[in-house]
Amino acid sequence: MNTDIIDQEPKLLPGDLAIWFFIFMELLVFGIAFISYAVVRVQNEEMFNQFQLTLNTELGAINTIVLITSSYFVVRAVHTIKKHGDYIGCSRWLYAAVAGGGLFLVLKSFEYYDKFSAGISLSTNTFYMFYLSLTMFHFLHVILGMIILLAIAIKAQRGGYSASNHIGVESGASYWHMVDLVWIILFPLVYVMR
Repeated sequence: MNTDIIDQEPKLLPGDLAIWFFIFMELLVFGIAFISYAVVRVQNEEMFNQFQLTLNTELGAINTIVLITSSYFVVRAVHTIKKHGDYIGCSRWLYAAVAGGGLFLVLKSFEYYDKFSAGISLSTNTFYMFYLSLTMFHFLHVILGMIILLAIAIKAQRGGYSASNHIGVESGASYWHMVDLVWIILFPLVYVMR
């Protein structure tokens, strides 16, 4: 049997199957958290609306653009290695994506500094408990995603991936897109929807 033909057959999911089990579990956890937020919000609508106005929607929107742009860089990295075998170009796109993640963390840290310096914590009220819990949980996922992309970028830079061997790049990209997707849901849910 010709293995080149097998390698060229389209797969159901890009990357390694193990990363998809991890992604589905992460999405399940976030999904439960989002549903919990929505249920509690309905029960405390006036309080949630009041404290939602204290959030920096502009920074949240900028962070949304930053993560979407970073995901675009990851798409370019996958395309560059998969279609052209250009491992140096792939690593550069991945470094750009990591920089985007870093910018997200810096901007989010400004938001946290603003809240913490005003004496806001998880115990301030139910809204801030959800806001801080959800966004900090996502913050940690951005850090993990950056570590994954950085490891893949270093391996790519050293020639560890090629047009025929790029599953690691696809796996890291899939995880990063999950992180982006979660923010795209989290931002309007917590910052915007009333």
